[in-house]
Amino acid sequence: MIVTQGSRPVVTITYCTQCNWLLRAAWMAQELLSTFAAELGGVTLVPGTGGVFTITSGDTVVWDRLRDGGFPDIKSLKQRVRDAIAPDRDLGHLDRS
Repeated sequence: MIVTQGSRPVVTITYCTQCNWLLRAAWMAQELLSTFAAELGGVTLVPGTGGVFTITSGDTVVWDRLRDGGFPDIKSLKQRVRDAIAPDRDLGHLDRS
């Protein structure tokens, strides 16, 4: 299930407040909103604890710091979000090697 705002999916970034990862989460939210302005219904920031840093769209885990090893570079994050919410979308120079 993909949570939507209207008919568009919402991405949720859960970040650790103990680790001071708010700025990283906010920057990633800004990048996603800039890139997927027409496709996203929003990006929600959710404070957490215990070293959590996960990015989800509905039930789809796009990135998990523990599972995926650290934090995503912005290119990988945008590609994973695209694959989850708009698989046919071309990301231009980000899709080229």
